[in-house]
Amino acid sequence: MKKRWFIGFALLISLTACHSGSSPSNETQPEGKTPVTVCHVKIGSLSESVVLNATSQFLLKSAVKAVANGYLSEVHVRLGQQVSKGDRMFLLQSKEAKSLGNAVGKMDSLFRYDGKISVNAPGNGYILQLAYREGDYVQDGETLVTIGDRHSLVFLLELPYELKPYLPANRVVTLDLPDGTQMKGEVTSPIPVVDPVSQSQSYIIRVAGNHDIPENLIAKVSFLKEVRSQAMILPKEAILTNEIQSRFWLMKMINDSTAVSVALQKGIESGDSVEILSPDIRPEDRVLLTGNYGLPDTAKVAIEKE
Repeated sequence: MKKRWFIGFALLISLTACHSGSSPSNETQPEGKTPVTVCHVKIGSLSESVVLNATSQFLLKSAVKAVANGYLSEVHVRLGQQVSKGDRMFLLQSKEAKSLGNAVGKMDSLFRYDGKISVNAPGNGYILQLAYREGDYVQDGETLVTIGDRHSLVFLLELPYELKPYLPANRVVTLDLPDGTQMKGEVTSPIPVVDPVSQSQSYIIRVAGNHDIPENLIAKVSFLKEVRSQAMILPKEAILTNEIQSRFWLMKMINDSTAVSVALQKGIESGDSVEILSPDIRPEDRVLLTGNYGLPDTAKVAIEKE
């Protein structure tokens, strides 16, 4: 009997201990904070520009034609070759001259008559098209070769028509070639034709000096749209927007642990920088740079670094 009483007493003490250990604590849990980094607004100059394409073209192309029916007995040019004015390109021998020369040669070996006509380059340039080779028969008036005048090399800027008001500020532009070369050019006369699909108009850019540039080379041109001085500038990463980009805001610290949402009006953009038109943000104000996405209007945050 004493043994049963002892076991029951021990069991009661054990249940009481377990119940007291599982009671809820009255201690308050620490509040969760989102880790963030902050930045400050900068005051400076900001410009907005758009990158356009400009394609190299020879404005003057000379078509050298055959002056008689006959055979090309000699061809001294090849495709892509650079020629100068007066260089011999072809020797053309008419069918009649070839027959007459052979007949006369048989009659008198000292009398040499071949009736060959020299076809020379009319100017300086590059061979863009070569239609025949040595021994081919050509007819009078057929184009033998097309020469692109190297002094007529220009770039054609494809300018969207809505950017035409910005043209006066972009008369002198910098062309960036694919190999990293840069050159200055002057935007001159337009070509009075607008592409029906892209609604862009071609403008002639003339470059100074002689350059060994092939036709149809595409260069990049930075076309300046607007310049703002004394602008409030923030990194693009600090600007938040909705899905349709109709509303913009940022998260600003109001004390060491609380950030609030502030609606803003955005100005021009350049690279990773954005102009803030309103509200006025002081240089000492702390704006969330990272960790700001998805935060409510008022959020508890912990600053990691500025």
